[in-house]
Amino acid sequence: MKRHSQRIKSATAALLLMATMTAESSEFRVCAEPDNLPYSNRLREGFENKIAALLAKDLHAKLRFTWQKQRQGYIRETLNAGLCDVVMGVPFGYQRVLSTQPYYRSGYVYISKSQRHLNLQSFDDPVLKTLKIGLHAIGNDGANSPPAHALAGRGIVDNVVGYSMWGEASVKNPQGQLIAAVAKGEIDIAMVWGPIGGYFTKPYGKALTVTELPADADMPEQPFAFDIAMGVRKDDHALAEKLDNSLKRNRRKIDDILTAYNIPRLQPITASAPSPAKQPGAELNNQH
Repeated sequence: MKRHSQRIKSATAALLLMATMTAESSEFRVCAEPDNLPYSNRLREGFENKIAALLAKDLHAKLRFTWQKQRQGYIRETLNAGLCDVVMGVPFGYQRVLSTQPYYRSGYVYISKSQRHLNLQSFDDPVLKTLKIGLHAIGNDGANSPPAHALAGRGIVDNVVGYSMWGEASVKNPQGQLIAAVAKGEIDIAMVWGPIGGYFTKPYGKALTVTELPADADMPEQPFAFDIAMGVRKDDHALAEKLDNSLKRNRRKIDDILTAYNIPRLQPITASAPSPAKQPGAELNNQH
């Protein structure tokens, strides 16, 4: 009897060991941009890199990134082609993926010198016609940012300066050039997606101010803030559930990462019904 009991214990221990080894040897495969701070880069310095590492550890999986620039056909050529299982930073309800619950919410902001004490109340504020306004130039195919549409709808175009979202290969962190232009006095104000504005403003300390942009009353169907989630393949409900549970377990740690990167957030996060609204400026840009 003792030998039989010992065999059962040994077999159980072996099964547990095999299960542990299988779990630890599984991969958490993420597709990400190779040079797109504050989100991600090959050195894994972005906040999405850090959050992915946190979740991989929680799921006892080995983190593996597949690097590809976000351009036309990105979801089709990466996630749906099986190169990865997760895409970070998609708007909640993004139609080309099955999204997890949101892990943060942000909106468009404006950056200005603190000494200017600008206090924009709406896009109808007459001061906007007197300011040199910087925007990220994304494209002329309808993918321009909500602030660009709001300004154009009011005829505010001659005093708008476009800055490249992506830049030449030799340019490091091209998204930050727009914020640097405010600090240098080349423009009066920058209107930009919150995570980009917050991250690239942080080195300037109190010299620059980050303020939430008001929504456009003339375009009530156009959100200026978005719940941000992770995307998996549409039929991968099991992985989406695992990620949702991991996000809940690591809520505080994720908040700490976002705070460290100075990501502007709106509270509370609301898992509202998916919306086909246009995507945030740096996030997927309707190009997949």
